[in-house]
Amino acid sequence: MNVYDQAHQLASAIKESEEFKQYDSVRKQVEANDDLNKAVKDFMSRQLELQTAQMMGQEPDADTISQMQQLSAALMADPTAANYMQCQMRFSMMMADVYKIIGETADLGFDPLGEEDK
Repeated sequence: MNVYDQAHQLASAIKESEEFKQYDSVRKQVEANDDLNKAVKDFMSRQLELQTAQMMGQEPDADTISQMQQLSAALMADPTAANYMQCQMRFSMMMADVYKIIGETADLGFDPLGEEDK
């Protein structure tokens, strides 16, 4: 069994998964709408900055939390954006599961979700 061949098969399986197909389809819809694409990217960028700061022990202030809640509510009011966020979450969860399985198999101790064994 060739590991590289198996990796290519895994990549193909991921591309054929419903999670990827749905995510890719709605991603294209978002990208086709410049305003929506910009809003989604802005939200995701701010969310990443907030999460990074929290991981470094910095707590967000009330204004930052309020802004994020408002941005989230605005995006969720748009059906395409809401669908995109849901599809992205499902795809990300699937990929995290795949990484965890590979990490456990290789005994790398990699846990992308930061969870201890339950």
